[in-house]
Amino acid sequence: MRTPLLVGNWKMNTLAAEGAVLAADLLQRLKGLQNIDLVVAPPFTSLDAVGRVLKGTTLRLAAQDLHWEDRGAYTGCISHSMLEHLGCTYVLVGHSERRKLCTETDHLVNRKIHAALRGGLRPILCVGEEQSERDSGRYREVLLRQLDRALEDIPAESAARIAVAYEPVWAIGTGRAARVEDAVEAHRVVRHQLELLFGTRAAQEMRILYGGSITAANVARYASDPQVDGVLVGGASLNAEEFAAIARSGW
Repeated sequence: MRTPLLVGNWKMNTLAAEGAVLAADLLQRLKGLQNIDLVVAPPFTSLDAVGRVLKGTTLRLAAQDLHWEDRGAYTGCISHSMLEHLGCTYVLVGHSERRKLCTETDHLVNRKIHAALRGGLRPILCVGEEQSERDSGRYREVLLRQLDRALEDIPAESAARIAVAYEPVWAIGTGRAARVEDAVEAHRVVRHQLELLFGTRAAQEMRILYGGSITAANVARYASDPQVDGVLVGGASLNAEEFAAIARSGW
């Protein structure tokens, strides 16, 4: 059985002190919860403060992005080793907001995954289709393309360190979560492609998450399906009570 993975993406929210308070509140509310991997992804400027609060606990730290090179003249960027030094275990790669707002390509996403794996980070690869691609029935084509390009030249022995988050772009921040049957079908598409890329054994170890307008009120519907190995939570993760309720919703 795959251990459920729940990730809270704080996006461009919280100053360092605010992040530390939120992390401490989460620790209290999540106390005693077992058999689940819990992760928060603050902005870069809050990583140190939040990391200090989380040190020695079971709540893990993630970054929202990284650069594809290990070091160099890349003003404003941050490397995998810098993130590791701050205590990060996970890193988001290829989030749709990065793809759309920062024009990140599948090729760039692939380079970032390789960079994360060169270090000690566990990349969470985000994939998902636009509304027009869902409406036209091309979502499978989109998912396969994103997976094939982002995971190019990744060895099967590294596959288990990677999680995939299916986040339909039209469901992110809209309050309009995907129907459970649509999310589950997309998860099946992703799992099958991972098997083709890495083999059945390696692919079965990889966790596939759902993300897109997840709340405490709707998460149980996704948690009840064995195809869904966890969730990537956006706005609701900024509320400690809400995120704790999500974490305790049947995983």
